[in-house]
Amino acid sequence: MQLEGATALVTGANRGIGRAIAEALATEGAQVLAGVRELDAGHDVPAPLQPVRMDLSSPEAVDASVAALSESPDMLVNNAGRFAGGLLERQDPARHQEVLQVNLAAPIRLTRLLLPGMLERGVGKIVNNVSIIGHAPFPGAAVYAASKTGLAGFTDSLRRELEETPVTVLELVTPGVDTEMMDQVQEELSAHSSTDKWDHVDPADWAAKVVKAIAGDDDRLNPGGAERAAQLLPDSLLDVVAKRGFKR
Repeated sequence: MQLEGATALVTGANRGIGRAIAEALATEGAQVLAGVRELDAGHDVPAPLQPVRMDLSSPEAVDASVAALSESPDMLVNNAGRFAGGLLERQDPARHQEVLQVNLAAPIRLTRLLLPGMLERGVGKIVNNVSIIGHAPFPGAAVYAASKTGLAGFTDSLRRELEETPVTVLELVTPGVDTEMMDQVQEELSAHSSTDKWDHVDPADWAAKVVKAIAGDDDRLNPGGAERAAQLLPDSLLDVVAKRGFKR
């Protein structure tokens, strides 16, 4: 996809992976609408990113956020996410609903709302942050894994559905990236897993690979190292790895 002059909407763009991707796209000449939960000091983004309110907390909030956009983007990067970790029976069900809404329902609804404009203009890109857990569901994050495996299925199906159109789809199998969410993941799983040796990829390094994959119209961007190995493991071996690395 041609990035120079394209308009990209990136959700969760005020920090972490989203911010790094937004900045990398802007460096390549894209006009970036930086989706943030609230237009306040706590969600500031640097110029030339253009902050836009993108509330993903409910179907109605998503609809209102899209309706308020001044222009229809050529690219949608579904990056915003929530995490819930630990033993399932000890987690707040309300938190589960938030994870499923933000990680799965909102990207589907956003795509449904923005896709017609892309098809009409004859150019478009949908980028979904599926995460490594979408392909290697590890214990201690059952609901998060459900949201990401669901997003992986949505991404694959949509890519095939759009094959004869000018709109393409990119799946990001994101590794462990050095962000606040990664800190949260390690904190919530520390009682059950040894997390001190997990990968902590620099957000800017991963964002550079994402932008290259977008420009190259790739279908999927895979991680490297141990996470790539985990992605390729058959279920029987993944079970063995999980059993060794997780304790109730």
